[in-house]
Amino acid sequence: MAAGGERGQASIEVLAGIPALLLAGLIAFQLLATGYSLTLADGAAEAGAMAIAAGRPAAPAVREALPGWARERVGVETDAGRLTVRLRPPSPLGALSHRLEVSTSAWVRRPGVARR
Repeated sequence: MAAGGERGQASIEVLAGIPALLLAGLIAFQLLATGYSLTLADGAAEAGAMAIAAGRPAAPAVREALPGWARERVGVETDAGRLTVRLRPPSPLGALSHRLEVSTSAWVRRPGVARR
């Protein structure tokens, strides 16, 4: 009878471990998505800065540099040569996505502005 009890115990341990394994997978996914979003924001900020340097608006260039899922999750701000790109990573929890928002900035000298 001891062998049957041990099998039952092992089943309970596996069943209890599944939520912990799912939580660890979710955390790993969220960390990867946030890191990837930062990489995308860096590239988009560079594209926006290049657009400003060429005399074009930054926002369309930033959005064009992002994949489709990220285009609705991006914010672009420009202020005296500083371009800031904010991007919300994908997340199964919407509130978490807002809290994990990444941002990056690029500086660019506008065309025709003399150097001091």
